[in-house]
Amino acid sequence: MLSSASRDVTPQPWSDPIFPEASFLGIKVNAMTASDLTATVAAAIGDQAKIVVANHNLHSVCLLRKTPLLEKYFARACVTHIDGMSLVLLAQLYGYPFKRTDRTSYTDWIPYLMSTARAAGWRIFYLGSVPQVHELGIRKLRELFPGLIVDGRNGYFDANVQSSENQHVLRIIETFKPHILMVGMGMPRQELWIYDNYENIAATVILPCGAALDYIGGSLPVPPHWLSQIGLEWAFRLGTEPRRLAHRYLVEPWPIISSILRDVLTGKFSEGRHPALDPLYLGDDATLYLE
Repeated sequence: MLSSASRDVTPQPWSDPIFPEASFLGIKVNAMTASDLTATVAAAIGDQAKIVVANHNLHSVCLLRKTPLLEKYFARACVTHIDGMSLVLLAQLYGYPFKRTDRTSYTDWIPYLMSTARAAGWRIFYLGSVPQVHELGIRKLRELFPGLIVDGRNGYFDANVQSSENQHVLRIIETFKPHILMVGMGMPRQELWIYDNYENIAATVILPCGAALDYIGGSLPVPPHWLSQIGLEWAFRLGTEPRRLAHRYLVEPWPIISSILRDVLTGKFSEGRHPALDPLYLGDDATLYLE
């Protein structure tokens, strides 16, 4: 496995596939489908290359401005896929020929990843969710993918690097020796935990996955796929969890919108614009996506 000598050292790259990259608003994202992501995971496991596969949505873009350490976390990632249709639209506006299929959420990816893991015999450890939801989600994964080697622990523990609970969690992971560690503790806690503990995490591929297990176990309703395709998944989630998500969807994006307006005024949108991305061409993609 590749490892770093210190917190500030980025792992050496290995011979992974190269995916289209967009850079805007201080972030870098890769255009990747579920099959692209699964192939990347398979390549890392085959090469025994320790990697982090990160993801960006509008929420993480906002958090990046308030949590400077996240910049180092994303710099450490091997690839960063898009988990939010808003970023596909923004990539287009900044001149990149990204498509809706270049956005992959965990609800889209889980079936591909789990099927491949079962067939390949990969061990999966899921760290996250409240105890009851965690147990239900792990049981559901085993039902949906018989033969899948999966175990885990809930995400409620003292995440301080030196705490006895944190050290115990790291020992549990080391004992299980997972090919894939899925960390579902919400942004930015999961990303900061991965960054702080990276050198001591005994796993090959590390995936921050938010509430993936909550959706699998049925604790949270899965948004209809057609809503995701038209960029209104955020509205469904806001309707199901208004108290938790109102600030995230209705207040948090405004500083980002201000940055976009500044880029419009300074002409950054017109730099390197793809010919097909004329505003008239965007059509229904011109909806303001917030997820």
